[in-house]
Amino acid sequence: MVGTVFNIQRFSVHDGPGIRTNVFLKGCPLRCPWCHNPEGVSSSVQIKFSPIMCIGCAACVDVCGSGLHVMTGEKQHSFDISGCVSCGRCADVCPTGALETVGKSMDADEIIAVSEKDRAYYGSVGGITVSGGEPFFQPKFAAEILKCAKAHGLNTAVETSGFAVRESILGAVPYVDVFLFDYKLTDYRQHLSVVGVDKKVIMDNLEAVNAAGAAIILRCPIIPGVNDNTEHFDGICAAANKFDGIYRVELLPFHTYGISKWEKFGLKAPFDTEIPSKEKMAEISAYISRNCNKEVVVM
Repeated sequence: MVGTVFNIQRFSVHDGPGIRTNVFLKGCPLRCPWCHNPEGVSSSVQIKFSPIMCIGCAACVDVCGSGLHVMTGEKQHSFDISGCVSCGRCADVCPTGALETVGKSMDADEIIAVSEKDRAYYGSVGGITVSGGEPFFQPKFAAEILKCAKAHGLNTAVETSGFAVRESILGAVPYVDVFLFDYKLTDYRQHLSVVGVDKKVIMDNLEAVNAAGAAIILRCPIIPGVNDNTEHFDGICAAANKFDGIYRVELLPFHTYGISKWEKFGLKAPFDTEIPSKEKMAEISAYISRNCNKEVVVM
């Protein structure tokens, strides 16, 4: 079975217990404006362009069958990315990596082979994390990776928005040691208008995963001006207190690392706000800790 992967990040310490190998699958049904992995939204292979790395060699101009690459002046490179069909020819001849193909077909054995290189660093709790995008956007492939990982004795985690077909998530439960389950917004109407999907599907899946006996970490991005309010903090507490499988709440402060990624796809980042201070995050963490019976950590 083959799926589309846009990155494998080794030695990660923020996406599950211990040191982990993160596998990022392409495709996501959500449209979170603060998304810092825009390359994971589309399920298709894409080309990204980093102008700062371009040396103006014009090799891409010669191979682009659609005429999208144009040299407009001395070493001035214009790329009409909106018409790109992602054939990859320009990226193949780019000597500096200014043009890069995002998305690669891989099978589970190839992914496990990468993870095996890091096994010595996992210790008793580290392992492989399947993320995205939304990993259950490629449900059979995600399940195959997890099943294969368990067959190799690896600890497994899945980072999911929870917006997926119920059977896909429940089918993966036997092969997942911990679910990293997103909790983005409390208000159902706001959830639909901001990220574009029905929160009820997510909460029903959270309840089902909990009922199946899964261990769960509730992952809560804190976005100033969007969800940094008492109503949302109370919603986090209510969810954490309701489900026995949730043993930890992780608060993820908004950051701007993804802005440059949007630009490489010829897009302007759809969201721009302040980064919450350490003091503000400490206040939020303290409030949730007082009203929640689970461990609360600022990531």
